[in-house]
Order: sequence, then C-alpha cells, then structure tokens
Amino acid sequence: MRFSQINNCPENATDNVECLTNLPQVAADGIAITTVLTIVFSAVSAIAVTVIVIQAIKFTLSQGDPDKAAGARKSIIYALIGLAISLSANVIVIFLLQDVLA
Repeated sequence: MRFSQINNCPENATDNVECLTNLPQVAADGIAITTVLTIVFSAVSAIAVTVIVIQAIKFTLSQGDPDKAAGARKSIIYALIGLAISLSANVIVIFLLQDVLA
C-alpha cells in the first residue's frame, strides 16, 4: 500500500520540488536540532536542580521525622538520576549531531 503523498511524486524524483504533496519542506539541519534539544535538556536540568534544592530544604526542616526525611531523600535521589540522564542525553545529542552527522 502506498501513501497518497508518495503517489504524487514521480518515481525518479530526487528532490521534493517536483512532488505535489501538502507536506511543508523543512530545512532543519543538525545545528538547529542540537540547539532546540540543548534548550530542552537545559530546562529539564534546571527543573531537576530546583527540585533538589527544594527537597534539600524539606530534608533540613524535617526536624527528625523519619517519614519526611525519607520522602525528601527519595526525591533528591530521583532528581539526581533525572539530572544525570538529562546531562547524558545532551552530551549524546551534541556528539551525534555535531560530530557524526556533520
């Protein structure tokens, strides 16, 4: 089964100029994608750091209550894991899009 957009293109078309599709032509290169993803990962990292600071304050103010301290400790650990994943994903995206694909 072929899609209608593919049927509108000639069989030997090498570019999409000859195609009669309704799809927009996007001129996004690796640098634009890297910039957008870096902004997204930076926002996620900022949120994780904010969560760490808030939970550290809650941990400090738990006044020895083991349930409050355990909840804050868990949240700090999860935020640290999220921060590590976000930073690792950012490094991977930069490496793939700038070094490998460029």
